Amino acid sequence: MVPLSLSSSVSKTYPLFKNTTKSSLFREAPRYQSKLFFDVARSSGSLGYDPLRFSVNFKGMVIKKEQKRRGFGAVCYAAPLTARNLQWISLVSSAVLMFAKGTAIQKSFLVPLVALQAPASVISWMKGEYGIWAAFLALLVRLYFFIPGELELPFVALLLVIVAPYQVMNLRGTQAGAIVSLVIAGYMAFQHFSRTGSLQNAFNQGSIVATLAIIFITAAACLFLI
Repeated sequence: MVPLSLSSSVSKTYPLFKNTTKSSLFREAPRYQSKLFFDVARSSGSLGYDPLRFSVNFKGMVIKKEQKRRGFGAVCYAAPLTARNLQWISLVSSAVLMFAKGTAIQKSFLVPLVALQAPASVISWMKGEYGIWAAFLALLVRLYFFIPGELELPFVALLLVIVAPYQVMNLRGTQAGAIVSLVIAGYMAFQHFSRTGSLQNAFNQGSIVATLAIIFITAAACLFLI
C-alpha cells in the first residue's frame, strides 16, 4: 500500500488580534444583552425574568425614596423657630401694643425695642430712600396737623432708626442687645400686670390683646438669649 499525503499549495495566515469593527459590535450586542438579562434573572432566583416588570419595580422604588425624602424635608423645615421668625413676632406684637387699649404701660419703651428687634429687611427699608421720604412727609404732617400719640410712636421709631449711630445699631443680633431687649420687655410686663390689679383682670375682654402682645414680646426676648 502506498501512503497518500495531501498537501495544500495555498498558505493561509491568521492574525493574532482580531479586528473588531463597529458593525460586529452591533451584531454581538443582542447576545450580550441576553446574557445580562440571564445573569440578573439567575441572581434574582427566577428563570422567568421579565425586563418590563423589573423596570417598573425599579421606578416604583425610586418614587418611594423621593417621597420619603420630600416628607422628611418638610418636617425639618417646619420644626424650629428661627431668629427671623422671632424678630417678626416681636415687631408685630410691638405694633399691636402701640395701638392696643386696656394697658397703662409707658409705650415709649416700644421705640428702642423696635429698633433692636425688628428684622434686617425692615431696618434697611427705614434707612433707605423710602424710609427717609416717609419720615420727611410725616414730619411735614406733624408740623401742621395734630397726630395722636398712637400714630406718633411709629414716626418716632422711624426717626430713631434713621439717626441712630452705627455703634447702637451694631447691638442688634448680639447678646448685649438681647439683654437690653429682655430688660425692656420685663419692665413693660411688670408695669402691665401690676397696674391691671390682678392676673384675672389682665385677661379680661378689654385687656387681653395687650396682655398677649406683652407675653409674645417677652417670650421672644427670652428666646433670643438661648
